[in-house]
Amino acid sequence: MSDALIKEDKRWTYRDYREWDLKEGERYELIYGVAYAMSAPNAYHQAILAALTAKFYNFLEGKPCRVYPAPYDVRLFYAEDESDDTVVQPDLTVICDEKKRGPEGCRGAPDLVVEILSPSNTVIEMDRKFDLYLRAGVREYWVVAPEEKVIHVHRFRDGKTSILIYGAGDSAVSDILPGLEIPLEPVFTE
Repeated sequence: MSDALIKEDKRWTYRDYREWDLKEGERYELIYGVAYAMSAPNAYHQAILAALTAKFYNFLEGKPCRVYPAPYDVRLFYAEDESDDTVVQPDLTVICDEKKRGPEGCRGAPDLVVEILSPSNTVIEMDRKFDLYLRAGVREYWVVAPEEKVIHVHRFRDGKTSILIYGAGDSAVSDILPGLEIPLEPVFTE
């Protein structure tokens, strides 16, 4: 897909997105029909993703929820006719409702989303995604800040939000996955 296509005023749908002929390693997200190119993450980002994925995977083994690391399409406002215009690829996605787990990815709002900050994703992008996940019905949104070695856990409930901040010496916990405790020191080891 060329940059010229991104700059057009066209509003894209999932149907369009599925038909794009992308180059190897090229990834995009659609947010309300606007295409956003995604940069490849750095090694530290990937090490954090691997550590978190392992922790979630081990905790969820034998339970109804499943964890999926990126790249994994999440169609937040799923439409069976593929007219939905928002497809994101969070770094890590937890889905507890098996009806939302389609062969192409998540159909609707996942229960928990983790995004790991990198130089390519800005505060504006994270604010946009905060609003998007809140509107879609995601229950928890974790933002991992590698440079600061902290995780901001946003909890969305009944239209209200709360936030807990966990540092490298803490264990992050989930409100929607009782019993999950992730010691963060090993997660942030470079």
